[in-house]
Amino acid sequence: MCYEKIVSLRMERQCFINKADETDYIKLYRDMQPGQNVYWNGFGKPPTLIFRADFDDIEFNRKRQFNRELVKGRFAGGNVGWIVPEDMELFAALYRKPLTKPTTEQFRILELIEKAGPFNIQQIKEETGMLVKRITPILHRLQEAFLIYEDQYDGEWDRCWCGFAEVFPKVNPNKYTKLEALKIILPRFAYRTVLFDAATAKSFYRIPEKEINKALGELVAEGIFAVTDSGYMLKSDAQLLESYEPKKMDFVYAVHRNDFFYKVQEHILKEKAKRLTEGLEYDCEPLLYLLIDGEFRGAAVGHFRNGAYDINDIVCDMQNAESRKEEIVEAVSSVNFGKAPKRFMGKSL
Repeated sequence: MCYEKIVSLRMERQCFINKADETDYIKLYRDMQPGQNVYWNGFGKPPTLIFRADFDDIEFNRKRQFNRELVKGRFAGGNVGWIVPEDMELFAALYRKPLTKPTTEQFRILELIEKAGPFNIQQIKEETGMLVKRITPILHRLQEAFLIYEDQYDGEWDRCWCGFAEVFPKVNPNKYTKLEALKIILPRFAYRTVLFDAATAKSFYRIPEKEINKALGELVAEGIFAVTDSGYMLKSDAQLLESYEPKKMDFVYAVHRNDFFYKVQEHILKEKAKRLTEGLEYDCEPLLYLLIDGEFRGAAVGHFRNGAYDINDIVCDMQNAESRKEEIVEAVSSVNFGKAPKRFMGKSL
């Protein structure tokens, strides 16, 4: 199967080639859930699918948050993310950690919220006498159990905690088994990634590979997925690719570390960055990854700061990297608050 076709279709499906309008964006966002904001520089801001929309999707998602068309939860390893409320039952099946043996403090806070809430953290402190540093992890654990809900509908830090059933009275957390939920989620994932394997799905969803493989096996048996030498794809895509004509791609994007496509390949990209930075004497933490013509080909590395990063170098595995230096440097600077990198491929700029 032609890899060039797969890369092109993947970039089309993720709207890197033709940007999404609002209608297509809503579908795109659903398939890439849970959405996250910009890595480390997006605190309190709405989630974004950067480079994929033909409009300001942060403002679009700000309105969706305010209208509770995007709701907050803890998914994929306890990470904060945003999903559409109609998929809450799916994500409860995937990520809920039942509270089978609540501690006295957990039960006390849960009972307080369910009986007299909503409360913000300061009010919980006043009601219980507990310290904020003790209250916060309890709230997060109750959130992971889908027993309470953090109502963050705007960018303010002082948000309220409510009983989950009060906010979502029609949601049944037991509607789906984990296997059933995976069999709904994975075809959406396949549509946007085109070709993937169990390790790739695990990288994004943070679900054990064994469970993913079981779902994949059933989807193959049901004729939804096709098996290839490199992984899985929708059977319909295997047929589509036979006559598909690859689209011309000529772009450079500096992708942050909460981006969907980075998360999908995180286990691979970390190793690539490690190889590309081996032996460098200056700080070389990967800060942004370079998506060039549909493939990750390098990283901007340096020292993390809240705001503009100190980018000490740009490293690439492209033989013609020098010929695209200006384009790459501009792509990195444009998402780093205008601050340019110090080096390109080891040479001072």
